[in-house]
Amino acid sequence: MTEVIGIDLGGTAIKLGRFTEDGTCIQSLTVPTPQPAYPDETIDMMAYAIEKLAPGLANINAIGVGTPGPADAAGRVAKIAINLEGWIDIPVATLIQSRTGVPTIVGNDANCAGLGEKWLGAGRNYRNAVLLTLGTGVGGAVFLNGALFTGHAGSAGELGLIAFDPDGHPCNSGNNGSLEQFLSGQAIRRMTGKEPKDLGVLAAAGDRDALEFWNNYGRNLGIGLTSIV
Repeated sequence: MTEVIGIDLGGTAIKLGRFTEDGTCIQSLTVPTPQPAYPDETIDMMAYAIEKLAPGLANINAIGVGTPGPADAAGRVAKIAINLEGWIDIPVATLIQSRTGVPTIVGNDANCAGLGEKWLGAGRNYRNAVLLTLGTGVGGAVFLNGALFTGHAGSAGELGLIAFDPDGHPCNSGNNGSLEQFLSGQAIRRMTGKEPKDLGVLAAAGDRDALEFWNNYGRNLGIGLTSIV
């Protein structure tokens, strides 16, 4: 049976899955992203996790890696990942392929998520769609007339970096007050000193401060989505 491995590289966790050709997930695995997430250590962790997920890589025909930032048009190089330390022009596909012997391709993580939703998920019945990924950072994918929009150099659709408040907190992109600085996991930690999951538990228990935070968070998310639409 032909299988592929999909990898989602995040600032906090690396998530892997083994899939059949029809998109069925056979097995999944999550490992922590090294901190700081320097390229060498992170590639080592990814290679370790691949072997743990599929020992010997039997039946694995391809590996796809989503990274939090733009990739080159050939799907070989992660051009930059602003929330990962030292990630500029890293040949992720070549490094993973040399370690595993399996054909590997790299793409922007939000675009990968968007393609999944367009194929089998919430976007499958729509020709025009927008997806936001809310994690350590904020990413985006845009579909126009049924096709993923990536722009001239493959870097279009970085929706988390649109300006939300030009006088706001500095962003690793060089912008100030980007949408990411209001909606990302790292922004939540900065603003509250708490983990998002802990704020969720507090809100579910009726904590007034947590409920107020999530109310404001939802309002900011709604404003950002309205601007994008």
